Amino acid sequence: MQNRSTNAPSETDLTRREFVATTLSAGIALAASPVSAQTITTGSSGMVAGDVKIPVPDGEISGYRARPDSGGPFPIVLIAYEVFGLQEHIKDICRRFAREGYLAIAPDLYYRQGDVSKLENFDEIFKIVSKVPDAQVMSDLDAAVEWAAKNKGDAKRLGVTGFCWGGRITWLYAAHSPKVRAGTAWYGRLVGDTAALQPKNPIDLVTQLKAPVLGLYGGQDQGIPLDTIEKMRDALKKAGNPSEIIVYPEAPHGFFADTRPSYRKEAAEDGWRRLLAWFKKYGAA
Repeated sequence: MQNRSTNAPSETDLTRREFVATTLSAGIALAASPVSAQTITTGSSGMVAGDVKIPVPDGEISGYRARPDSGGPFPIVLIAYEVFGLQEHIKDICRRFAREGYLAIAPDLYYRQGDVSKLENFDEIFKIVSKVPDAQVMSDLDAAVEWAAKNKGDAKRLGVTGFCWGGRITWLYAAHSPKVRAGTAWYGRLVGDTAALQPKNPIDLVTQLKAPVLGLYGGQDQGIPLDTIEKMRDALKKAGNPSEIIVYPEAPHGFFADTRPSYRKEAAEDGWRRLLAWFKKYGAA
């Protein structure tokens, strides 16, 4: 799909309904600026890493996986990408997990609707993302687990993590799959309007969570107000759920994305340490 323009419209160029329908937050535009000088590159030496095809009920989808090149079976971590799709940054995160002893797999969850990984025009991105049903995403993540379990992964040690669009998906998948042991959601939307293809918000599924989720959020995120985080905390507390939410007061949306100026090294590194400890605590390591 070709880019018609490299000029991203401001949030005000889109209706609120369009934003909600694509599960995107207003903070994304600020996080999607040029590549950062702090970009992290993780080599693939000592691991098996590359593109794969994942069988799904209606055919197959593409994806990327990385794991140590010997040993196994390895704990599995699903990675739900940002709204920008299966970019190199997400593949690098897979390799970081492989360095920690995981089989990390990032399925292309927009595969049927289109490739957004090289698009810069938000309007073009939204047109694709708005057509992705939550039910399809849950099914594709199930398929990725099944693929990983047949390729040196241990489905009894399953974690899920996601960023931005994928942060919301992390909460949803923790409510969907009884196989998940732990999740970590990075700045995923928690409340808001719904749409036919995205009928539930994470806050609607608190009582259905099958695994504890660690939420990592930025206090300066313009698209995820602090009051919505407090609503989610209250709902988790009332449900007696062990999930936790950490807020980094000075961090914006996209603070883990080292490819963009939104990156905040201290918050990103602390969040990564917390993720690894969370997975270990709840049996996903």
